[in-house]
Amino acid sequence: MKISDIKVGMNDINIQAKVADISAPRDVQTRYGPRTVADITLEDESGQISLSLWGEAIKSVSVGDNVTVSGGYVTQFRDKLQLNIPKAGKLQVE
Repeated sequence: MKISDIKVGMNDINIQAKVADISAPRDVQTRYGPRTVADITLEDESGQISLSLWGEAIKSVSVGDNVTVSGGYVTQFRDKLQLNIPKAGKLQVE
């Protein structure tokens, strides 16, 4: 699947993309307690999408890495599409 084909509400997304940018990790308060999150910008030849990574997963990627996301789902935050990886999903750095 290409990034340009992704729409809000889609589930079970499988894409391959390159890490274009990583925001500085920040601490947030969730209903499960304090957590650390960073926004990763993924890109392929068709476009870009934001991916939220939590906790230790943030350290697993670097700018320029090629990654495969399996089992992701899409939400919208501040008018931007956001790819998310549930516990059953997978992020593989290649």
